[in-house]
Amino acid sequence: MPAAAAAAPDPDLPLSAALEAALLRVLRASYAAIAEERFGDALTPAVLILGDAPRRLGRWTPGLRTLELSRPLVRRRPWPEVLAVLEHEMAHQFVDEVLGVADEPPHGPTFRAVCRARGIDARAAGEPIAATVAADSVGDRVLDRIRKLLALATSDSQPEAELAMRRAHELMLRHNVDATAARAAARDDEPGYEVRHVGEPGKRTNRVEQDVVGLLAEFFFVKVIRVPVYLPERGAVGAVYELAGTRANLELAVHVYGFLLDTAERLWRANRGDARVRTGRDRLSYQAGVIRGFREKLAAERTTLRETGLVWRGDRQLDAFYRARHPRIHTRRRRVRVDAAHAAGREAGQRVVLHRPVGGGGAASARPPRRLTGG
Repeated sequence: MPAAAAAAPDPDLPLSAALEAALLRVLRASYAAIAEERFGDALTPAVLILGDAPRRLGRWTPGLRTLELSRPLVRRRPWPEVLAVLEHEMAHQFVDEVLGVADEPPHGPTFRAVCRARGIDARAAGEPIAATVAADSVGDRVLDRIRKLLALATSDSQPEAELAMRRAHELMLRHNVDATAARAAARDDEPGYEVRHVGEPGKRTNRVEQDVVGLLAEFFFVKVIRVPVYLPERGAVGAVYELAGTRANLELAVHVYGFLLDTAERLWRANRGDARVRTGRDRLSYQAGVIRGFREKLAAERTTLRETGLVWRGDRQLDAFYRARHPRIHTRRRRVRVDAAHAAGREAGQRVVLHRPVGGGGAASARPPRRLTGG
């Protein structure tokens, strides 16, 4: 009889003394790494403490020189959000102790400039709720139109579905070309980029997931990097993918991430009768082929759009935001094994039509951004 699966840790129960001590050690190490990377070792180490305030995520207290993080934050929210609050409070410490600014509001111009230069989230308002953007913003209106086109892409008619997807691709490209040019012309110092995190932190990544996030970076106007995370309940280290971009682009990218992983798995199950798929060991090769085939389809569409004069030249402001967040970026090359199973998946991927409304489903592992409640 198979053993029962281990129950998930209860975040409402206190950590053991050993796990809380390990957590504080990791937080101290994170503080030291952030201090070196973002502040040039200008900070004198603060005293890190954990508090129980449910609505205050973090607080820098100058007189006591304490940097407090909320236990509910650390226990219940993803680790990237914990580090975001830690960075936010360290920025308060930097403004207070290094710059000596005392005649501005806590989140005044100096604080925002410090955060902007270092890729730190400077937002702070009220209780920790999901960040909101005006419903009538241009990005929201475009995203709503893309939702409608992707809903049309569920048509039983393959030509109609393909046309709806191509129109969504063109609309998304045109919007980003225009919006990027407008931000650059306006010299907007705070373009409003956000981050999202996708993936299961306790699981190892695989070639399929790597291909999906690579496709997002190539065609969906986001920057992607794999970042380490700490799992306090287990005292273990994992990793997730961080996506950076505008809110509308992130909404779409998160949807595509979930859609493609689900589609690759569905096509694998549906095509086990293909003679080129021999054993279960071909699963990852087949699914990687699905992603490759879909990528080639998008690349062909992008080439056609380029011939009409619609050319994507990148987003320098997003590149700067990404580099400020991750000044030490390491890239790795990997070899791709191409075999019969991969070829079968590639053929299937070239017939995939991206569909379903964005929002309300898909990519359940992605979490919305949170506002920071700071000192």
